[in-house]
Amino acid sequence: MCEKECEAMPVRLKKFIGTIILIVLVCVYAVIATAVATLYLGQSSGWVHLAYFFFTGLLWVLPAMLVIKWMESGPRA
Repeated sequence: MCEKECEAMPVRLKKFIGTIILIVLVCVYAVIATAVATLYLGQSSGWVHLAYFFFTGLLWVLPAMLVIKWMESGPRA
């Protein structure tokens, strides 16, 4: 029906869009994680801060993996 119109996105464009998404994701995530820590963990011990930043430092990887997987996927046949 729309064979020429529905072609896959070029690889370079996918990687460019994915890179922009990753940069925005990391920046926004860092601001939110720091704001939450400032609001709720102000009086907590150093161990609580360490645990919080350890887990939030790893948590951003999950959405980043999805974006990278999308960037690396080839065109659909």
